[in-house]
Amino acid sequence: MSKKKKQPAEFRFYEVPQDEPVLALMGSKWIQVYGQNIHNQHFHNLMEIGYCHYGEGDLEFEDEKHRFGAGMLSCIPANYLHVTKCDTNVKAFWEYIFMNPEDILKPWGKSSQEMNELMKAINHQAFFIHTEENPMIATLIRAMFEQMQHKSAYYQECVKGLAYSLLFEIARFNGKAADSAGYKSSLQLENAIAYVDKNYAQNFKIVDLARECHMSETHFRRVFQEKMNMTPIEYVNFVRIKKACELIDKTDISMEDVAEKVGFTTPSTFNRNFRRIIGTSPYQWKKRPDNHEGKLQEYKISALKGW
Repeated sequence: MSKKKKQPAEFRFYEVPQDEPVLALMGSKWIQVYGQNIHNQHFHNLMEIGYCHYGEGDLEFEDEKHRFGAGMLSCIPANYLHVTKCDTNVKAFWEYIFMNPEDILKPWGKSSQEMNELMKAINHQAFFIHTEENPMIATLIRAMFEQMQHKSAYYQECVKGLAYSLLFEIARFNGKAADSAGYKSSLQLENAIAYVDKNYAQNFKIVDLARECHMSETHFRRVFQEKMNMTPIEYVNFVRIKKACELIDKTDISMEDVAEKVGFTTPSTFNRNFRRIIGTSPYQWKKRPDNHEGKLQEYKISALKGW
């Protein structure tokens, strides 16, 4: 009997707008039939908080399937495979908040070990519950949506405070299971993806990523290709170029400095990869920064600009 072919995962990256504490996706645009013509699960670089106003369907976490309906909320850590699928011809209304927990928790001011333990608890699992199962989490999420919708005076500070409290509630909800069962992401390559995100500016080898996943380099390369539909080095270069785009948009440093800061050893290698991935040179990009979202959205197979 032939082995069942694995479907590649999709990597959807999200960016929190400058000067905003979180990315909020709200309003009538998000009334839709979710999951139409979508066959693959996806994961992303930020934590996703979702709230379902109405509609019915399935929320899948890799091999698990849960029914969703009105008044239910989801909490999905970064790098966690999932997909939302409505029942046939049924529209649903979901609203979402995306955030980077480490950015929110910076004011906590604790040691690296304490921060690691907290992040371990926050990221221990994806969960999907009815609001009645944890009224505190539901209240904090609703308050964040309200603040992001009205944007009254000091709303950024209010949202930061609400997100700060929410993350501790999520860690508390996950409880001691993180210590007893150990952290287990649904994504087999999670450790490597996290390593690239933190060390993209450093000079590392593919074997280093394989070690992070406790695999041989050969096996790691094969699994990565199957899951991501791109090679490990293609993914590393994509992350580096994405970071380069952010630097070019937000700073006035030279292109040589940009190349060095994102991990390219020579400007020529940086320019070649930038043109291959984005379709234009770094200098042309700087003149037209409005192309950032659209160009990155077109990159290859697995890298999508979130929704």
